[in-house]
Amino acid sequence: MREDGLLVSRPGPEEAAFEAGLRPVSLEEFVGQDELKERLSILIEAARGRGEPLDHVLFSGPPGLGKTTLAAILADSMGAQFRATSGPALERAGDVAAILSNLQRGDVMFIDEVHRLPRAVEEILYSAMEDFQLDIVVGKGAGASSIRLPLPPFTLIGATTRVGRVSAPLRDRFGYVARIDYYRPEELEAIVQRSARLMGIPVDREGGRAISQRSRGTPRIANRLLRRVRDFAAVRAGGVIDAAIAEQALEVFEVDHAGLDQVDRAILEAVIHKFDGGPVGLSTLAIAVSEETQTVEDAYEPFLLQMGFLQRTPRGRIATALAYRHLGLEVPAPAEQGKLL
Repeated sequence: MREDGLLVSRPGPEEAAFEAGLRPVSLEEFVGQDELKERLSILIEAARGRGEPLDHVLFSGPPGLGKTTLAAILADSMGAQFRATSGPALERAGDVAAILSNLQRGDVMFIDEVHRLPRAVEEILYSAMEDFQLDIVVGKGAGASSIRLPLPPFTLIGATTRVGRVSAPLRDRFGYVARIDYYRPEELEAIVQRSARLMGIPVDREGGRAISQRSRGTPRIANRLLRRVRDFAAVRAGGVIDAAIAEQALEVFEVDHAGLDQVDRAILEAVIHKFDGGPVGLSTLAIAVSEETQTVEDAYEPFLLQMGFLQRTPRGRIATALAYRHLGLEVPAPAEQGKLL
């Protein structure tokens, strides 16, 4: 992934640690996703009432919406240890077996990008999740044998940006599958103000609103933009953030009024100028903008589709009339007649 993707690039270690300091630690502090929070509180209260660990949970949704945060909140609400890893990090069956064998009763094991688990690792999880037993194969060839070790009851929480890539046998073993949606502008505004207070940044209401409106419905992006606006304000405006300063800062960092950054616009411009508005295949489009196919599909395309700038068809991606207008281009006559939306 390119380093110049301001909005959707994966956070580095320092940035991840910084973002962790802004994360809410309870459902009460967590802003937005009200219906989901109500369902999760029911699951927590019911599990506590039975004296049992929480049922396995799968969170799906675009990056940056709070899947990891909610997993940590669930663990804390249950008074459980939170053990986090990711699908790509579990390369062999022995990796997950080592983690499972060290779990205590009620512990929460969190696997980010669970759709990227290797098949051998995934198969180990089947009996672990369903029967709380660990099947280990000892030896090789004709002399191999299988032993079954009991595990203490635990909770597995998975997170994925591509729930369709999670195999059916694994998905069916989660007791609750939850979709996390993009946030409403007023929710993002509350998140920006909360983060500003924690960071000690003076942001007035209009300044917070200007940031939230360009945050693509995503808290992680809202916090990232807040930091960039803070930097701009410290250097150019005496540290105080109002609407005018926020808009100036975001223009400097090439985030437009719709929340599109330079990569988003490069995608739209490639479809329009290089491929005559489309249709164009995903892999071809990714090559045209020097991005990985998965990055375009997971990080950029969902927002462009939601905003109505792209249309996905069986033949490929098409730029809509709205995309032409957003870029200040004249919509081709066929588009006005219905070829484009």
